[in-house]
Amino acid sequence: MTIKPLIILPDPVLRQVSKPIERVDADLKRLADDMLETMYDAPGIGLAAIQVGVPRRILVIDVSREGEEKQPQVFINPKIVRSSDERSVYEEGCLSIPDYYAEVERPATVSVEYLDRDGKEQTVEADGLLATCLQHEIDHLNGVLFIDYISRLKREMVIKKFTKAAKSAKAL
Repeated sequence: MTIKPLIILPDPVLRQVSKPIERVDADLKRLADDMLETMYDAPGIGLAAIQVGVPRRILVIDVSREGEEKQPQVFINPKIVRSSDERSVYEEGCLSIPDYYAEVERPATVSVEYLDRDGKEQTVEADGLLATCLQHEIDHLNGVLFIDYISRLKREMVIKKFTKAAKSAKAL
C-alpha cells in the first residue's frame, strides 16, 4: 500500500466533478487500499479519491473511535437517495483544508446506495458522524467543499489564507 500526497486548497482539482466507476477491478481495490492507508496516516476519518488527485467516484471512511478496532468502509459510486428533514450540526474539518474547522449543518440521516469493495450493490442508513462524513465525502465527488456551507466572508478568508500559504511554499 502507498500513502498518496493529498491535494490541498486552493488546488482547482478539488473542484472537479468525479467520474463514475465502470467496473470494480484489482486496480480499483488497490486505489481503495492506498486511500485507506493515506487516510489513516493523515489521520482522518474519510477521504475521497479526488483528494489524492483521482477524479473517480470512490471514497473511504472509518468512523471507529480511537482504541476501537478499525472499521474501514469503501463506497464506490455512492449516491444519497434519501435525506431527513431533521438537521444536525457537526464541527467539520478536511484533510484538504488542514487545521481549519467550522460548524456545518446537514441532514441528520441519509440513505446511501453504493457498490462495496466487491462490486455488490449496498444501501446504508446512516446517522450521526457516519451521515455527516458520507455527505462531506460525497460532496467532494461533486466538487463541493465543506467551506461552501459557511458564510462567504469566512470562506473567502480561508481560501485567501491557503492561497497565500501555497504561494509561500512555491517560493521556497
